[in-house]
Amino acid sequence: MTIYALSSGPGISGIAVIRISGNQTKNVIKKLTNLDPPTPRSAYLRKINKINTNELIDEGILLWFPGPHSYTGEDMAEFHIHGSKAVIEAIHSSISNIDGCRLAEPGEFTKLAFQNGKINLLKAESVADLISSETEIQRQQAVKIMSGKSSNKFNSLRERLLKVLSNIEAKIDFPEEDIPDNILNNIHTEVKKIREEVEKILNDQKVGEMIREGFKIAIVGPTNAGKSSLLNYLSKRDVAIVSEIAGTTRDVIEAHLNLDGYPVIISDTAGIRDSKDEIEKKGIKLALKKAENADLTIIVIEPKSVDFSDFLKDIVSKNLLLVINKIDLGVDEIGNEIKKLNPIKISIKDEKNLDKLINLIKENLKNKFISSENIFITRQRHRINLEQCVDSLKNFERKKSLEDFDKAAEDLRLAARYLGMIVGKVDVEEILGSIFDDFCIGK
Repeated sequence: MTIYALSSGPGISGIAVIRISGNQTKNVIKKLTNLDPPTPRSAYLRKINKINTNELIDEGILLWFPGPHSYTGEDMAEFHIHGSKAVIEAIHSSISNIDGCRLAEPGEFTKLAFQNGKINLLKAESVADLISSETEIQRQQAVKIMSGKSSNKFNSLRERLLKVLSNIEAKIDFPEEDIPDNILNNIHTEVKKIREEVEKILNDQKVGEMIREGFKIAIVGPTNAGKSSLLNYLSKRDVAIVSEIAGTTRDVIEAHLNLDGYPVIISDTAGIRDSKDEIEKKGIKLALKKAENADLTIIVIEPKSVDFSDFLKDIVSKNLLLVINKIDLGVDEIGNEIKKLNPIKISIKDEKNLDKLINLIKENLKNKFISSENIFITRQRHRINLEQCVDSLKNFERKKSLEDFDKAAEDLRLAARYLGMIVGKVDVEEILGSIFDDFCIGK
């Protein structure tokens, strides 16, 4: 089957790119241009016609990439044409009338590249991350993964495990032969080293996932303290409704920000108070959950609510910033419990000390991302596979003697399999759909 799709962004543009991949690509070129494919990997100006009438659709650049030396590993072509909706639809319509051609599914070109051995699974994911990157640190992380550093690390660990496994399987295949004591000792030493390296990777404070998904900040506090006003100020737009009526915010309102190149998801939550309203009570429950799962919690109170210490007791151990808003109204003496948290006194109305608050948020971000040089985990599936790898290695290590070789070998096989699943060295069909569904059509 030959697939085709618009690979550039939708909408009117100076140039649009239509990509084609599959065994009918040569035929598509001939039917659209009335000429044979040009010299590979060179740009040629071609007239593009409707296949049934030879009516001119557009004039554009044609690039021809015969397989296997192409992105997908198959015969592939790209038409660089004018980016009008009418031109794109006319070309798509013509290709659809050619036998064996259909519109590509999301991520199908990159999926073909993986299946044909052009890239591994980590690189495929990094392509998606690069396309969707919104901040500089997200771009840098995606490029690092694309460079193969993570793949090399996981492949190296897997190869070391397979080498150990080969010694154990030798004993299974030749039970009459004794394994020297030094080899037995080396097996346990090497497995322990591999386990410790994987555990070190896991002990990364989830920096890679944080960069990819965004640093989560939750704004919580009592009603009418200025939480929505703070969200609007940080977002530089009216994201949330601001009202003097208590309980205006019932649900969680999120905004995606770029603070000095760091991706941030900031959430405004329902005001916390005793309420009999069922909807508001659900909103308060969501607010507390957001605070619990946030990377940073900003608690906003105001002079009238400086005795808000009961709520603070529940999250005092969390990473938080305490903000006293509305200092333009005057602040009475605050209690020792509040003082211990070094509150920041601001006035959103008068824009006082907001720069101090923003600097503290940025400092918090930089401290969280300080270890971002050695990032190997960027998705939950990586973490789960590594955790399962560690569990299998621990199971192996519990077998002090290697009398039960079959079970010992199976532990190492599982550990190697979990490492292989990260880069796609083993059957990963069950996870391909979820990975490539995140791509746009045409990539």
